[in-house]
Amino acid sequence: MTKPRYPAIIVVEGTSDEALITSFLDADIVTTNGSEVSRETIEYLKEAKKTRDIVVLTDPDSPGKRIRDILNQNIPGLLHAFVLKEHAVKHHKVGVAESSKADILEALSHVIPSADFVRGQLTMADLYEVGVVGQPDSVNRRHQLEVKLHLGHCNAKTLLKRANALGLTKERIKEALNDER
Repeated sequence: MTKPRYPAIIVVEGTSDEALITSFLDADIVTTNGSEVSRETIEYLKEAKKTRDIVVLTDPDSPGKRIRDILNQNIPGLLHAFVLKEHAVKHHKVGVAESSKADILEALSHVIPSADFVRGQLTMADLYEVGVVGQPDSVNRRHQLEVKLHLGHCNAKTLLKRANALGLTKERIKEALNDER
């Protein structure tokens, strides 16, 4: 059986992530080998970015966020895919390698531009108005939005950046939350 080809380069943390993904996708994968991303890896990805999209798919934890931050600081225009933390836990470990094929394919089908790519014009006041910041149930509502729109875990500032990177409107957020607040 032929595996489907994924067009972008996928950046993951380790070889177990790579092994899982290549078991069901024909993809070019770069591993960072942990949260200390090497200068060589960054230089390779900078060069590759000239001709290919790059999707960062790191673990939903602090080291994964650190890798995303390092890559974003060094390589403009990256795309990001997020697996939900609650779908990425197995045997007391959190990571892409602990996710299912379906969860990884879902994440890769909903990539988000780097937060430095601003398309939308939402403000923090807009997020307050729709109840995803500054309200008693904001954490739950934000999580609902993260899941429905595949945004990965977000605090208020990160949500604003990612929502604007996607060009989301207040109406689209209300729709995703299924209410008319």
